[in-house]
Amino acid sequence: MAFDFALEACSVMHQKIESTIDVGDAELKGWLEIPAHSSAIVAFAHGSGSSRFSRRNNAVAEHLRNAGLGTLLFDLLTADEDQIDNVTREYRFNIPLLSERLAGATRWLAAQSDVDGLPIGLFGSSTGAAAALIVAALLQQEIGAVVSRGGRADLAGDNLCKVQAPTLLIVGGADTEVLRLNEMARDQMTCVAEIAVVDRATHLFEEPGALEQVQRLASAWFLQSLSAEAN
Repeated sequence: MAFDFALEACSVMHQKIESTIDVGDAELKGWLEIPAHSSAIVAFAHGSGSSRFSRRNNAVAEHLRNAGLGTLLFDLLTADEDQIDNVTREYRFNIPLLSERLAGATRWLAAQSDVDGLPIGLFGSSTGAAAALIVAALLQQEIGAVVSRGGRADLAGDNLCKVQAPTLLIVGGADTEVLRLNEMARDQMTCVAEIAVVDRATHLFEEPGALEQVQRLASAWFLQSLSAEAN
């Protein structure tokens, strides 16, 4: 890896702001948390039926905030859509819809006075990673970095070659099919794009210490990439 993973967590004071995010076709619920003196902010795109309540993404978000980064966790689906998806699973693989929602949330985030021009990164998991990469391709001037956790980067398709933001694809070493798909996706990208393999981890990174590695990798990538964006 070409970046330094060493981080010293800091204790930060911040407020969790319950937010309603107008993305045009829907109003989505979210949590905006910006520590004092934040250097950047990261929006999370959940996938495969998850939401802002995702335990794993909340753990990553807390780590980012302790490193001095703001976070936005929000639902890509409305409550009614989520109920339907729990039965049919028709929304979680609707990549165009997820991408449009994430793009709308990114524009909403950039317009918030608390953000005040901070560089924006995207953290995507599962199908949310495809949405994050598509948004990075569409909003090239607004997105400074992308991190994927166990993501389906391959589902971004032809947009992969348009991504300009430095991208880190984190995959479990035991998640062999997703690793193969991420390697294929990485090979189509022309920006700075790296794969970080967490040894012996499966798709959900439930093994002891696996999620902690994801936290450290994501923080280091965002701090380096978004700091360069700010400069």
